[in-house]
Amino acid sequence: MKTVIQRVSKASVTIDNKEKSAIKLGLLVFIGIEDADTDEDIKWLSNKVVNLRIFDDENKIPNLSVKDVNGDILIVSQFTLHASTKKGNRPSYLKASKAEVAIPVYESMITQLKTDLGKEIFTGEFGADMKVELLNDGPVTILIDTKNKE
Repeated sequence: MKTVIQRVSKASVTIDNKEKSAIKLGLLVFIGIEDADTDEDIKWLSNKVVNLRIFDDENKIPNLSVKDVNGDILIVSQFTLHASTKKGNRPSYLKASKAEVAIPVYESMITQLKTDLGKEIFTGEFGADMKVELLNDGPVTILIDTKNKE
């Protein structure tokens, strides 16, 4: 799985001019799923997301996690994270899983995040044309690839 995690003051997803989900302080997590992703990847990534110490403490030092600040998580599927731009100018998405593989993994990730965070997880809608708005706080943006756990 590939993710782009953004610390946000607020974020929302709108589909067909209707707001589907919105959060205030928390994390906006874009997730790209590939066929090789496993339950181990889900557990590892969820733990990493929930415990990333990227929120400021009372001394303005990033020592707190989204869990520590009682923040929310908004997760949005984004197959384009697996874009290959090696050849030409048109990205290839061959590594991105098709819906029949990706949807169960995406749903398992939501369930695992809910367990690890201990509260509801807000979502986009898999495969929908979504409008995502965010106010990146910092800015803080973290890239994580479960196939590169260094």
